[in-house]
Amino acid sequence: PRPRAPITVVGGGGAGGGEALIQSAEIDALTFTGSLQTGRRVAVATAGNLVRCQLEMGSKNALVVMDDADLELAVECALNGAFFGTGQKCTASSRLIVCDGIHDRFVEALRLRMRQLKVGHALEAGVQIGPVADARQLEQNLAYLQLAEAEGATLIEGGERLQLACDGYYMRPALFINSRNDMRINREEVFGPIACVIRVRDFEEALATLNDTEYGLTAGIITQSLRHASHFKRRAQTGCVMVNLPTAGTDYHVPFGGRKASSFGPREQGQYARDFYTVVKTTYLRP
Repeated sequence: PRPRAPITVVGGGGAGGGEALIQSAEIDALTFTGSLQTGRRVAVATAGNLVRCQLEMGSKNALVVMDDADLELAVECALNGAFFGTGQKCTASSRLIVCDGIHDRFVEALRLRMRQLKVGHALEAGVQIGPVADARQLEQNLAYLQLAEAEGATLIEGGERLQLACDGYYMRPALFINSRNDMRINREEVFGPIACVIRVRDFEEALATLNDTEYGLTAGIITQSLRHASHFKRRAQTGCVMVNLPTAGTDYHVPFGGRKASSFGPREQGQYARDFYTVVKTTYLRP
């Protein structure tokens, strides 16, 4: 049998082991998943040693809901993409860009579904939303709620911290309306169960709003129009596009990555991942 390559797992903080790795000239390549700020440091450090680098960084994904959308499907996709995994996914749709004609019905239907979500211990039967990662993340989430309201957005559902029988950092998923794309809550990655509805007139404004961000990881559209879906797939400035699906669902067999400040270097996953983990060798031979 073919011998298996050894795998070594090194535990520790980024300031120790991580810093040693990115500064080392003894490695062939380095792949990193984390914040944009840290990713930039990794890119600079590895470039100095000519070490190949692959980065997956921040995101501010959006789900576009068109006037012709199936309302029930739109609500389920928004619920799944924005709140499942406690919103702690790089593919989470924290911006919900909704057209005028369906806006009010969508918001009301989403509020009703949010009230049905069960928050609690992640291993307890029936629980759909577990705790956030730690106290620091919970504090950040609650601070963003205050910031969004200070900027003029309206909190219409959830957002409160929950004290449950099982100790943990629980909060009810939050939904804002009357938000604008230039608000910090819609510019910065929160990484929590918080979604903001941005009201738009039509497809063109929805697409422009979607692309008005420094990030470009995933984007979704809910529509029954093949023309809009096809146009969206071509013009959405993201590495992954979902049509009538949540933004947070990805398949490990296909390439994964984003555009702009979301990703750098070859794609992860699928056959494209071999571009990063292997080196092409050209051989000339005289028989």
